Amino acid sequence: MSRRIKRTTAPGARPHRDFLKAERAAAHRPGDKAARFSGKRGEPRHEKPRKFTDEPAKAKAELPLPTKVRTMVVTPDEDNMRVDRFLEARFPGLSFSHIQRIVRKGELRVNGKRADSKDRLEAGQSVRIPPLRLDAPRATAALSEAENRTLQQLKEITLYEDDDVLVLNKPAGLAVQGGSGTTRHVDQMLEVMRDAKGQKPRLVHRLDKETAGCLLVAKTRFAATHLTGAFRHRSARKIYWALVAGVPKPKQGRISTYLAKEESEEDSIMRIAAHGDEGASHAVTYYAVVETSANKLAWVSLKPVTGRTHQLRAHMAHIDHAIVGDPKYFNKENWELPGGLQNRLHLLARRIVIPHPRGGVIDATAPLPPHMLQSWNLLGLEADRFDPIEHAPEE
Repeated sequence: MSRRIKRTTAPGARPHRDFLKAERAAAHRPGDKAARFSGKRGEPRHEKPRKFTDEPAKAKAELPLPTKVRTMVVTPDEDNMRVDRFLEARFPGLSFSHIQRIVRKGELRVNGKRADSKDRLEAGQSVRIPPLRLDAPRATAALSEAENRTLQQLKEITLYEDDDVLVLNKPAGLAVQGGSGTTRHVDQMLEVMRDAKGQKPRLVHRLDKETAGCLLVAKTRFAATHLTGAFRHRSARKIYWALVAGVPKPKQGRISTYLAKEESEEDSIMRIAAHGDEGASHAVTYYAVVETSANKLAWVSLKPVTGRTHQLRAHMAHIDHAIVGDPKYFNKENWELPGGLQNRLHLLARRIVIPHPRGGVIDATAPLPPHMLQSWNLLGLEADRFDPIEHAPEE
């Protein structure tokens, strides 16, 4: 059962200590258990999360008339907003397919030039908007039985919620967005949460389909702008847990490489690249061994500084300690899965700490998913051990 996490109102995260000293300081005698993640920390002030409401929202019944060609200026609040998000915010009733169509046909122009839906706007730019056909916002009072089930499922995986922000405990196996052959995903589930203006909550970041854990969602455009900015400026702190093959040496370290996408007919993976390679991006990850099971397996805590696709999975494989159950990157020959462990990706987005758009800090933690909890129990790993990654650097 997912657990609700409070929003702390501390002005910011604690100062970071020296990474290597932190492990020595955190060492404890057998049987001692330090507070998970936090060490000696002042008790935060709690704010009770607001719950989902089943009250129907009021929506306008009138169908808006088609608009004329118009030019809009990007405001400072909309700076760095994607083109498609800009249109969604300015025209709440505009369907996603309509947005894609006018962009694809080149009918939308930014400073006189064609733009892609994923292009980011700058404050002061002029956006030419062609005539639009707006859809009437749907009244949420008429949710179907299936939609009500979806709403209930979202309630059950909610870790934190207020008027601006939602943190979900995404189950392993549930995709975040649609793709080839994917009919059910988080983005589609969020359709049942559209407000009276027709706007639905927005994904702020992504998790791989088989990765469980904390997924941040913005319920308002205001929150989306601030939360994406926090990710862009690296003021969001993410901690992941993984079970890997072997025991990394040293037990704490920094992985710094370039990653580039490698496409094939059947699949695509992220490969280790050289600086200057086409499409290569710098990626940095800190890791720390929390506990081991003999010399065959290790529970590691991971802190990604950058947020590249498959970064943690590619980095752990790169140092020859691939994540257990990874179908793309597990590269250990003649390695047998210990009896009783499920051959599923053992990677959890354990914790996210990020400034709240209206002040204070959101701090949410996800429990181990069932298949990882089973492995922890079978291996005798103690999930409440102190996490030495807590004081790793942020760069």
